[in-house]
Amino acid sequence: MILAQSLTIDWVLVNNCVKFALWGVFSLLLAEIIRDSYHALCHQVTWLAKWHNKHHAAYRRDLTLVSQQAYLDSQLYHDIVESIILLVLLITVALVFRQWGLWLGVAYGGTFLYGASLRYFQGTIDTDYNHLPGPLAATPSVWFVNRTYHWRHHFDDVNAYYSGVFSLVDKILGTGLSLKGKTVALTGASGALGKALTAELIKHKAKVIALTTNPDKIEEQTGLKVMFWELGNEEELKANLQKVDILIINHGVNVYGDRTSTAIHNSYQVNTFSALRLIDIFSVTVTGPDAKATKEIWVNTSEAEVSPALSPLYEISKRALGDIITLKRLDGVCVIRKLILGPFKSQLNPFGVMSANQVAKGILFLAKRDFRNIIVTVNPLTYLLFPIKEFSTWLYYRVFSQK
Repeated sequence: MILAQSLTIDWVLVNNCVKFALWGVFSLLLAEIIRDSYHALCHQVTWLAKWHNKHHAAYRRDLTLVSQQAYLDSQLYHDIVESIILLVLLITVALVFRQWGLWLGVAYGGTFLYGASLRYFQGTIDTDYNHLPGPLAATPSVWFVNRTYHWRHHFDDVNAYYSGVFSLVDKILGTGLSLKGKTVALTGASGALGKALTAELIKHKAKVIALTTNPDKIEEQTGLKVMFWELGNEEELKANLQKVDILIINHGVNVYGDRTSTAIHNSYQVNTFSALRLIDIFSVTVTGPDAKATKEIWVNTSEAEVSPALSPLYEISKRALGDIITLKRLDGVCVIRKLILGPFKSQLNPFGVMSANQVAKGILFLAKRDFRNIIVTVNPLTYLLFPIKEFSTWLYYRVFSQK
């Protein structure tokens, strides 16, 4: 009791420490936002690009150095210049707001200038983790930038993937995924969403291969190639999928209230097992040094994963597909995105409250911001329930399954 009375809390000190910590964290985040924003400007402003291109010229496709001189030039004309600009801006912010925590960001920014200067004046090669040479072993990360993520900036699309540590700026700018020049294969291409996605993908300068059982329902247009396929013959697509960057699995069937054995079989064959066969076939094509960075699978699992669709067999077959995707993601073969879509007007659902065009635009808006679970719906509960369901399922599969 006497000891407790003798212990007093200096709330002024506690308040100052918390205040310092909050401003410090803010300053570190601000430093990264400034760096990434400057990086984006380097690809938009001609006179900045002149110096920044020295950095790009220093690396080969496997991230080995072209030469020591090219590397040193990149340090002088890019890293040192960038670090000085970063320091000037951070010091200005610290002086204007007069918060001690902001000087933590200044110290952080100073480490970049120190490192770049040391490498240049000593003539040493000390590449950061984003530029280490060698094959790409991991898929692009989501929130923290890894080698594969940054490799895409150098060799996939220099006008995207600007972030260096956190991918926040790319998510804001919509540069977390570039569709330019990508070859995208799309099943269910003759349906309402398939046609809408095809139109949007072509607008984003992607080349689309429409995989469909109804080629006569698809109009010819520039940037579109129509290819016939039918259920059960997925293996025949393997050769064509070799050069595909993104496979979008969008086909499905809705038997509504039917619960016969035939309806059960058809629902699972179309909605679940056909998709699984395509995933396995496409996964085999993820080979070579660049495939981890550029190959992706997008699967329309639907809002039925967590919400009723007034069609039991549609719900349970789509939920099975969704769970399989969660399981497949653990292997990390390539990026796999889920499309969790609410009701839109289509042949499967003539009573949908959204339009296919709205949904297609929403999908690409979020995909370009590198969302791995793309939710487009008018139901607010889905935005709450799906992350909980997905995380708990992922954790369970992670603990109780093995590769």
